[in-house]
Amino acid sequence: MAGLLTVLLNWRSAEMTLRAAESALMALDGIAGALVIVDNDSGDGSFETMTAEVRKCGWDKGAQAVRVLQSGHNGGFGAGNNFGIRAGMPDGSAPEFVYILNSDAFPDSDAIRALLMHLQTHPATGFAGSFIYGDDVAPHRTAFRFPSIASEFESQIRFGPVSRMLNRWIVAQPIPQATCRVDWLAGASLMMRMAVLDQIGLFDERFFLYFEETDLCRRAALAGWPTDYVVESRVMHIGSASTGMQEWQRIPGFWLDSRLYYFVKNHGAGYAFAATLALLSGGVLWRARLLIQRKDRGDPPLYLTDLTLHALCTAVSPVFGKPAALAKSPRTTEG
Repeated sequence: MAGLLTVLLNWRSAEMTLRAAESALMALDGIAGALVIVDNDSGDGSFETMTAEVRKCGWDKGAQAVRVLQSGHNGGFGAGNNFGIRAGMPDGSAPEFVYILNSDAFPDSDAIRALLMHLQTHPATGFAGSFIYGDDVAPHRTAFRFPSIASEFESQIRFGPVSRMLNRWIVAQPIPQATCRVDWLAGASLMMRMAVLDQIGLFDERFFLYFEETDLCRRAALAGWPTDYVVESRVMHIGSASTGMQEWQRIPGFWLDSRLYYFVKNHGAGYAFAATLALLSGGVLWRARLLIQRKDRGDPPLYLTDLTLHALCTAVSPVFGKPAALAKSPRTTEG
């Protein structure tokens, strides 16, 4: 039973996940495949609620053969999606394509088909992602370049002349107006060729949350499989519904772990140190400007302090470069 496997990851947001599943099923109409909802060890009755609702709606007997699975371990975004991917199709076979969708993302009626058709007609493309917009219809920036020393400095100094000089390294690209190639895409709505995952591996589960799709797209690109942004695929994304990112009062440890691990893994400890120093330098210069300009700081309180302490603690650790205590965060489902 080859086809498309859709994976929906839930963490304590059963009602919203079921809404996302309903939206996905409408967009999957006529597409051969299956949908799996993975509960990432919510421990709040989500698994039972979703299982009962799927049976009540008859989705478990529908064309998409919806299953609700319990991961049994809150290992993060990558681990949860990997669990669903490894589950495969209902008959135990591997899918031809895998589509991951956030629990707070709702595809337009032709959004999934547009991604599938793009990969089918572009056999050299490894991954394809959607145009994402909010519940206020405002478009979201989800097309990115890979992070670098230059991008870390630019992101923090927030100074027009510097941004223009470093324009080619800015991570968040202007929202594309046409389908195009990008370095990486947010994992809210991302379709992947299973043959590519077989070649490069699934999500690196050492990332608890954030940077896992950046790393995956980079591994695909290095293996010769680029990522495309498909404007014809439109998906509404509420955003941060599970991570609480918009309400962060302090930068969480799992974000700091993932950021540092990404740089160490992909570029080495020396590069990671330089990237962190560049970020801190830009941040200090930005805060110096704030002494004379009335502007929003733009970061959670103590951001630079937390980042500095995290870098120092990791540097003196005997396991430098490996993320520390990733599984301590309760937030797991946002890509």
